[in-house]
Amino acid sequence: MELNDATLPEDVVQSLVRAAFSQDEADTSLLTSALTSLAPRARVLALRGLARQRRLTDEHLGRALSDDADEVVHEALALLARESELGQGLTGQLLELLGHANPLVVEAAIFAAGERELAEALEPLIDLVLTHDDARCRESGVVALGQLAVDEAKPAILSAMKDKPTVRRRAVVALASFEGDDIEAALDEASEDRDWQVRSAVEQLRRDED
Repeated sequence: MELNDATLPEDVVQSLVRAAFSQDEADTSLLTSALTSLAPRARVLALRGLARQRRLTDEHLGRALSDDADEVVHEALALLARESELGQGLTGQLLELLGHANPLVVEAAIFAAGERELAEALEPLIDLVLTHDDARCRESGVVALGQLAVDEAKPAILSAMKDKPTVRRRAVVALASFEGDDIEAALDEASEDRDWQVRSAVEQLRRDED
């Protein structure tokens, strides 16, 4: 019988969580073995555990990025965003996941690309901000473009000032990385936005600049 999150025994969960806080070789072996478990939840816990033990490798992450279960891929991306010393050779896989069918995976890939300030992600991120159907992905894309802070990203961020309120708020913050009359004009317009949180973001940004 194939395991899933509903059938994963509680004692297995407890064993994997406990192993994460150990440096014992047997516990590391337990976590490593769990990376090939039939249960996605076990694979997620194994990745977290190995990361906590500081024994996670690029090989582990590379396999997880290609996992059939979205939750495992999502976890691997979250770890890539956090573990800057890992994943130098996994940029290609990360970029491919920017086009994943699951918006939650795309959002995690965007976050990882932004945290790692991947210059190679510039064009895909611009495309996401301009065209993605899911507002969460456009919102995350704006944040990542602000982190890259290159002039080529500015038109997409300015375009996001016409998007939904959640995206507009992020765009205001992202504009802090840029200067120019077009930036000031966009902020002037946003200071009268119908959404109070957008207006508040402009006020905070300009207060910080003073």
